[in-house]
Amino acid sequence: MAALRQTQNVAAKHKLSTTLRNWLPILHSSLSELQEAIEPFVESNPVVEVKNPFEENLSKSIPKRILYGSVSNASSEKIEALTIGQKSLYEVLEEQIDSRLFPTPSSRSIARFIVENLDENGYYEGDSEAFCAQNGMEMESFERVRKRFAYVEPVGIGAKDVKECFLFQLENVELGDEVYALAKKMIEDLENIHTYAKEERFGEAMHVISRFRNPPNIDFVEKSPEVIPDIMIFFDDDGNIEVKLNDDYYPVIKIDNDYGVAHEFVTKKLKEAKSLVDALEMRRATLYKVGLMIVEYQYDFFLGGDIKPLTLKTLADEFGHNPSTISRAIANKFIACDRGVIPMKDFFTTAIDEDISNAAIKEYVAELVKNEPREKPLSDMKILQLVQEKFKVKMVRRTIAKYRKQLNIAGSSERKKLYKLNCS
Repeated sequence: MAALRQTQNVAAKHKLSTTLRNWLPILHSSLSELQEAIEPFVESNPVVEVKNPFEENLSKSIPKRILYGSVSNASSEKIEALTIGQKSLYEVLEEQIDSRLFPTPSSRSIARFIVENLDENGYYEGDSEAFCAQNGMEMESFERVRKRFAYVEPVGIGAKDVKECFLFQLENVELGDEVYALAKKMIEDLENIHTYAKEERFGEAMHVISRFRNPPNIDFVEKSPEVIPDIMIFFDDDGNIEVKLNDDYYPVIKIDNDYGVAHEFVTKKLKEAKSLVDALEMRRATLYKVGLMIVEYQYDFFLGGDIKPLTLKTLADEFGHNPSTISRAIANKFIACDRGVIPMKDFFTTAIDEDISNAAIKEYVAELVKNEPREKPLSDMKILQLVQEKFKVKMVRRTIAKYRKQLNIAGSSERKKLYKLNCS
């Protein structure tokens, strides 16, 4: 009898482990990747048939109050790898730091510093003075090398602002002397460009300027793919908040229980098929519970308030899983609500180093910008330096740029222009 119970326990554990093995990759996949994630489980299983849900239109599955609601730009993630074809912007620029434009080790060092200190639009925002002091060179020499970026593709990269970006592009256009002189004058006085409308060559100059690209990295900004939310959260007609899974985009698994062949192989495949169905159901149940918890802890957000600090550990403790498992579970998952389509991870504060959270660093970044000198706003590199000194952590400049973007804080060059406008 004891041997029988032991055999049953082993069988139960085996079934659970099989389901869990299926569940983890299925849980970690985004809704748009789910079909691909289950493919290995079904491609060699003759008793399973899968219906692809992506044949239906996305808009049919999302409540209209969400579909036509406002979109929250603050919650969108900046695309860090800017690509055209197979090459990123930084790879394209690295290829051009050659002997023709930057023939000396010193000029190549300057060029690489400039590339490393481009903001999300391709404008240069590095601390030139600090670089020159550290490397024992004159600002004049640094600027002379930086101006060579006027001949680097994409033209306009490395400029400090829109005016200089347009001047870089102007140098690469073949124009008559009169049109060139007027276009240059108009760019340098960009705020009052239409006051030149009476100039004889205004139309020609305006035609040239209107074709310039802004921001300079525009061809390298990857278009965001269609985002399919896993969960929809909205208020019903009675004012009650609802959490709804986007079931219309789940693969439909059909199992042929009457396969017609009584064989050990078929029995095994039927068990695997049922395990796959169980894994999909576990995914649904897990994400639904995540949605309920987000509503519980972040209820004020759905009423128009701010997102409150919520750690992954809190969620992990509720589920009895490791925080890293939960982190992977919410990665690439989205929630649709009347405030937009928001990455699920935006609702959580993740630890950077022990008790230091990204929320604390974001708060510090916001405070730095609030109190920065108006005549010389802090660059991302300077903010990075201050953050690292205060929190004793190692970060990269792009992380600061990402946090700044999430806080709706413009780059240093744009903030400088805004400060000037507010003072005028």
